[in-house]
Amino acid sequence: MNKVITDGLVLMPPAFADGLDVWSSGDGTPGSDTYAGSGTGVFVPADQDFGGCIEISKANSVQKLRHMGATLIRPGCYLRVTARVKAVSGALPNVRIAGFPLWPDGSVLGGVTKEGPEITLTAYGEVVEISAIIGTGPRGGVDMVWSKAGSAHIGLDLTGPSGGLVRIDDIRIEDVTGAFLRDMMGVVDVRDYGAVGDGVTDDRDAFEAADLDAGGREVLVSAGTYFLGDNVTIQNQIRFEGTVTMAPDHRLVFQKNFDFATYADAFGDEELAFKKAFQALLNFSDHESLDLCGRRISLSEPVDAFAAVVNKPAFEVRRVIRNGQLQPDPGAAWDTEIVTSQASYSVASARTLTNVVNAASIPVGALVTGNGVGREVYVKAVDVPGQEVTLSSSLFDAEGTQVFTFTRFKYLLDFSGFDRLSALELEDIDFHCKGIASCVMLAPDGHSMRMRDCQFNKPKDRAITSPGTGCNGLDIFGCVFNSNEQSLPLSDRTTLCFNINHNDATVRNNRAARFKHFGVLGGNGNLITGNHWYMGDNETQGVRQAGIILTSHNCVSTITANYIDNSFVELTNEHDAHPDAQNEYTFGGLTMTGNICVCSDVAPWFSWIVVKPYGQNHSIQGLNVSGNVFRTYSGNIDRVEHIDTTYADLDFNTMRNITFSGNVFNGVNQQVRNPYSDIHNQQTEDSVWIVDTGTFLPFGGWTRTIESVEPVQAITNSSGQTVFHQPYIDPVNGANTHEFRVVWPEPVKGKIRFCVRMDNPA
Repeated sequence: MNKVITDGLVLMPPAFADGLDVWSSGDGTPGSDTYAGSGTGVFVPADQDFGGCIEISKANSVQKLRHMGATLIRPGCYLRVTARVKAVSGALPNVRIAGFPLWPDGSVLGGVTKEGPEITLTAYGEVVEISAIIGTGPRGGVDMVWSKAGSAHIGLDLTGPSGGLVRIDDIRIEDVTGAFLRDMMGVVDVRDYGAVGDGVTDDRDAFEAADLDAGGREVLVSAGTYFLGDNVTIQNQIRFEGTVTMAPDHRLVFQKNFDFATYADAFGDEELAFKKAFQALLNFSDHESLDLCGRRISLSEPVDAFAAVVNKPAFEVRRVIRNGQLQPDPGAAWDTEIVTSQASYSVASARTLTNVVNAASIPVGALVTGNGVGREVYVKAVDVPGQEVTLSSSLFDAEGTQVFTFTRFKYLLDFSGFDRLSALELEDIDFHCKGIASCVMLAPDGHSMRMRDCQFNKPKDRAITSPGTGCNGLDIFGCVFNSNEQSLPLSDRTTLCFNINHNDATVRNNRAARFKHFGVLGGNGNLITGNHWYMGDNETQGVRQAGIILTSHNCVSTITANYIDNSFVELTNEHDAHPDAQNEYTFGGLTMTGNICVCSDVAPWFSWIVVKPYGQNHSIQGLNVSGNVFRTYSGNIDRVEHIDTTYADLDFNTMRNITFSGNVFNGVNQQVRNPYSDIHNQQTEDSVWIVDTGTFLPFGGWTRTIESVEPVQAITNSSGQTVFHQPYIDPVNGANTHEFRVVWPEPVKGKIRFCVRMDNPA
């Protein structure tokens, strides 16, 4: 920065050879005495050191020399005034740069320093250079601060003893603003504090010194590669022209501009930058969130989040990662690992495999499959010395020893290395998997994780996986799940959106298209609200799978105001080590209200509500299906609910507290209601009326409870006389138990309205 160049300022005063009439022996103001008319100064044309110069006889206590031309003073402009002098004879004086500053209107500016530092001449003929810096700001090295000056008459003073002769070379005034530029622009360069930037020398101390000295200015990391041999925390703003390198366990924390863009500039590698930024996020960065700045980050391998952080096996303080895209680069690092191993299982230790052959080869987070293993069972932990594997869920029929298969999918973000991780939120992130990788694996333990407004695009196998109880209180809100298997028939798909093994999940306002399943939920207290999941395909009378699978048979959950599209809700107990009903709650605790349920091109036996018991003697105790709309396209279905008896049927004699009411049926052959109310017209006299409820009761239930029977016209005997007898009711009759008997004291006929239930409402 040079005002002579940029603004065309003329700073240099004329040479003495051009005449002494512009050089004042006073302040330099118009009318003051000049050396052209004074006997105290003469021009010397040929000095051996200076060439042309002025020779002044010091006659006053302060002998002044001022240029009568006004040198402009501009804000932000710093001027260095330099003069070369030598004593010729007589007393040896002191010399200093001096000036006479003026306001912009030309009046005298007072109250400021007008002189620079003095130098004493000590020998005759010795050339001494004196200088001083004039500026508008009180910066280091500025001798005369004239913050409000508009111009000045600049020169020098001779002080001290009088009577000597001094020769003075032409005075130079030059713009030295560039020397203050870094300070003016608030920049501190780490190289000025000893940083080498060769990638080998440890520059940590230089970084910390620059940051300590910055005092609110920006720390500049100029071009180079800087090795940092330990943790570094930068408290001021920082900008990178060069890059840094450091060991994986060393942390680089930016407390002012903590965002992904800064880390990307710092490390020059987006993948490494993301890991280091996450490391800092969990290590006192004074920030609760990491902003990815809308950047797309390409990953060559899964991000092992714990390996990036290293020092915190458990972390339970709220942190957020937001606003960016993660995508995999193709490569072997994303290949699925498949391990088979023999192991033993006992219901006495329902979530443990023992005597596991080659346990060291089994990774945490692997999907477990084998005989008697339910859906979405994962490896929570591996005890290699003990040859044991801890499972996320129990197995329903795997007692004994067998060969299990362990399938480890690869995830863009993998938190399975943590022992416990809680309160981490992923917000506005596009997991752009491209069919190469899965999206997110949670930690084995933890709570209150949250996925908000994320896009899960084309996961290879899974979008969100919980290998243990790290899904406790998981909140999935406003996310979009797009399948990598859109074109496949549903029967050929293998992908799903999420699994949850623990309690209190909330799944709200999400959309999912063409996966095998939307979610498998194994805990209680689930709130599933406002979602749209579409699992159909282009097949005619195609097979349909469950969208939501609730594996805790007494799930204590609500499914409300969802769009359930070409899939069904399935209640199972496949994660129960004792699948036969024992002294426990049986199926129930579910409320389904206000949902839109549609299907198209399905077989007639399709249903939206399926109960699949994996053991004997279960029933339903607590199910409310109300206010839903059931509609089919392209053909009718038989009914909206059924029991899958692959493993067992339900016990209809112990059904309790079931409500099907206020639902709307379109394209459904059999509407179901419980309680079911209708009219029976007995046209011939009989003492025993057989009332057939048909298939109106849910799940083909029995006519267990007759809530009311009331005549709707006169009951008459064979003589045509009205009778007023009170009949008694005999429930659960007929070969299919869909009938009940109304027993009268004598043969009668007439019409009654009845209300019947397939359960005990108490």
